[in-house]
Amino acid sequence: MASEKAKELAAKQKAEVAALKLAKKNSNDPKDWPWYKQIWQTYKVTAENDPQLNLWLLGAFFGVVVVAVVVGIFLQPWWMWLILGVTGGLTAALWVMLDRAKKATFVRYAGQPGSAEVALSMLDKKKWFYTPVITATRQLDVVHRAVGPGGIILIGEGAPTRVRTLLASEAKKHEQVAYGVAVTSLMMGDGEGQVPLAKLTKHLQKLPKKLEPSQVTDVKARLRALDAARPKVPIPRGPLPSMKGANRAMRGR
Repeated sequence: MASEKAKELAAKQKAEVAALKLAKKNSNDPKDWPWYKQIWQTYKVTAENDPQLNLWLLGAFFGVVVVAVVVGIFLQPWWMWLILGVTGGLTAALWVMLDRAKKATFVRYAGQPGSAEVALSMLDKKKWFYTPVITATRQLDVVHRAVGPGGIILIGEGAPTRVRTLLASEAKKHEQVAYGVAVTSLMMGDGEGQVPLAKLTKHLQKLPKKLEPSQVTDVKARLRALDAARPKVPIPRGPLPSMKGANRAMRGR
C-alpha cells in the first residue's frame, strides 16, 4: 500500500516537473527562456533598429582574435593564444551587443509617452527603485519617480508648460511626507534644460549623494502611504523592453 502511494506521488511530481518545463518552453516571459534564447532575441530586436550591428559585432570579434594571433606568433604556443582570442572575441562581441542594444532601445522608444521608464529600468536595482507614471494627464503628460542615493527624483515628460505644473504639485506632496529629504524635479526631452532619454540613466547616477541605503529604504516606506491615496492613472504605462538576456549572458549563469 505504501509503495503504491509512493509511486503515485513520484508520478505526480514527475508530471508537475514536465508541465513546468513545457510551460517555460512556451512562455513569452524572457525570465523563463534559456540564456541562448535570451541572447538571440536581444540580437534580433537590436538588429531591427541598428543596421550596423553585424559590422560592430564582427569587428569586435575579429579584432580581438587578430591581436591574440599576433601575440601568439611571438609567445608560443600559438594555439593557446588562438583559443584565448576566440573566447575574448566572443566576450567582446557580447559587450558590444549589450551597448548597441541599449542605444537601439532608446531609439526605438524615443518620443513615446512613458518612455522614461526604459531609462529608469536600467538603474542599479540595488541602489535605486522607481515608480513609473505616478501621475498623468489626458494629454499624456506624465511624471515618474526614482528614489536612490541622489534623493527623490521626479521626472516629467510631455508639454513643458503643463508638466512643470505637474512637477510642482508632486514636489509639494513629496516634501510633505519626505521630512527633509531632497526632492529634485527634472524634465526629460531634447529641449534646452532637459535631459534626453538616452542620457537619463547616467544623469541620475551622477547626482550628488544625499541618501544612505538605510535612508532610501525608509523613504520608500513613507511613500507607500502617498501612493496608496492616489487614483489609478488613466493611461497605460510606457514600454519596458527586456535587457535581461544580454545582462545574464555578460554575468554568466
